[in-house]
Amino acid sequence: MSISIQQGLETLKKYIKIAPESPGVYRMLGEGDVVLYVGKAKNIKKRITNYSHINKLPTRLVRMVSEIKRMEFIIVENEAKALLVENELIKKLEPRYNILLKDDKTFPHLVIDVHAEFPALRKYRGARKDGNRYFGPFANVLAVNNVQDILQKAFLLRSCRDTVFHNVSRPCMQYQIKRCSAPCVGKISQEDYRHLVQEAIDFLDGKNTRLQDDLSVKMQEASDHMDFEKAIVLRDRIKALTSVQTGTMVEYADIKSCDVVAVLRKHDIVCIQVFFIRSGQNCGNAPFFPQQTEDMSNADILEAFLGHFYSEHIPPKEIIVSEELENKAFLETAIGSHINTYQKGNKAKLVGRALENAEAAIDRKMALETSIKNNLLELQRVFNLPKMPERIEVYDNSHTQGTNSVGGMIVATPDGFDKKSYRKFNIQNSDLQNQNRDDGKIINNDDFLMMKEVLIRRFKNMTAENKPDVILLDGGLGQLHAVHEALSGFDLSGIAIIAISKGPERNAGKEFYHMLGRESFPLPYRSPIAFYLQNIRDEAHRFAIGTHRARRGKTMSQSHLDEIDGIGNKRRRDLLNHFGSVAQIKEASLKDLQKVSGISKKTAEKIYNYFHS
Repeated sequence: MSISIQQGLETLKKYIKIAPESPGVYRMLGEGDVVLYVGKAKNIKKRITNYSHINKLPTRLVRMVSEIKRMEFIIVENEAKALLVENELIKKLEPRYNILLKDDKTFPHLVIDVHAEFPALRKYRGARKDGNRYFGPFANVLAVNNVQDILQKAFLLRSCRDTVFHNVSRPCMQYQIKRCSAPCVGKISQEDYRHLVQEAIDFLDGKNTRLQDDLSVKMQEASDHMDFEKAIVLRDRIKALTSVQTGTMVEYADIKSCDVVAVLRKHDIVCIQVFFIRSGQNCGNAPFFPQQTEDMSNADILEAFLGHFYSEHIPPKEIIVSEELENKAFLETAIGSHINTYQKGNKAKLVGRALENAEAAIDRKMALETSIKNNLLELQRVFNLPKMPERIEVYDNSHTQGTNSVGGMIVATPDGFDKKSYRKFNIQNSDLQNQNRDDGKIINNDDFLMMKEVLIRRFKNMTAENKPDVILLDGGLGQLHAVHEALSGFDLSGIAIIAISKGPERNAGKEFYHMLGRESFPLPYRSPIAFYLQNIRDEAHRFAIGTHRARRGKTMSQSHLDEIDGIGNKRRRDLLNHFGSVAQIKEASLKDLQKVSGISKKTAEKIYNYFHS
């Protein structure tokens, strides 16, 4: 046994003696208090004792034990809390020996506010609120749109905003095309509408076995009583429900609610595939590619994934997995779901299908990475770079006639776009502020100065870990010289600065590329490297414009409300949170305005008169 392993083992045994025998989280720290590993346990002492059995550990964890200098413990009240704390620390600290999952996905749901007078069926993303019924998740917007479309045909629930609902005098197009029962204008009673809501909830909960039979009886009764209009509506509802059953796959039919989670390793790439199944419907699937999985078993990877994923997302009643898990009981208690494996039957077939999708996702990832790598190698050759670039930063500015100026930075890597590293910059430099508008608004209209400010602010926060290999600018030689001048006080060694300008015909694919000390040149028309650079530049442009529009919209919202006497920051925020936008506030009635917390009758009248005077 080497000296380093012996020293790490002695340190570990010292902390085992003082470790608590309670649920909690432990941290292993190395030289300079660098966090090596964060783990959770029902019994911390018992869990970390396992690391002292060196002969049973994989090479990766043996190396980790050899680096331990000290440990820290956090005691919590139960397994669920331990799971949450562990996940927060892993995301914050990114320990080198933990399996890391870059999960920035939020999945859409369907939501019904059952406490509303006439509940609406809407798509929703974000944190769940008390008083609503949520159904999902759905893997993507297409899946949730398909289900919402069927539900609107089958149950005729409204999907409009409350402000629209309370301010209409005649049915909208949704009623005309038989996708809404028009409770807004009294086409249906509250009692009958409530019945439709409950039917929809029962359907989404999988309690739909008798629904079609009941509708068939009602349709026949309506027909016998010569109420053909009602019979046609019931017929269309039955057809919508039939289309759902027709699309239900046999292997999903006996499953009310579950997630299928399967892990596959191929060519040293690990993929975890998640299928969302609700009420016999496949609500889509999503692949995940965890990092730092070397020497880890598929079961350990899956266990780490489940802990991370279900601390961020609401779990179903059952989770079907492809591997037997050592800490299954702990996870079931912490997550609040049953975790099962199956060797035969429909549920085993679902796992097989998830594994097939995981393999296909790995093949697609490998093909994409090969394409990106080839482009990066070509970028290295064409621009005489010392090595293949690992981090490319692309910058763009956006403004409207100089107002609401913002800069955007996107990051491209061999793995694709690193969206967590994107940054936005609200232009602040006083040299840009010229009071040359009649209304006194500030104008920032010097693109060179804007880019200088953005780059200086970015480089002040540069570290060895986020130092770029290439900076790509949207602009010509003037922009290139301005950036070099702005960054003259920073260490630019190893960083290539490239500017892109449109060619004489301003056609995509005929751009010119500029670098200091080199003649400007175009790339071969329609070459792969030209397409690649256009793609990442377009992404920077999309990000900058999106950031600018968000800021402009916020400014427009605030400027309108700020002009109303008695509306400060809190009331403005409450109004926007309640109605969603200034346009909806403008359409609101006096009665609706008074429903907002903190808005008195007098204040509501001021708001109403402002928009309607």
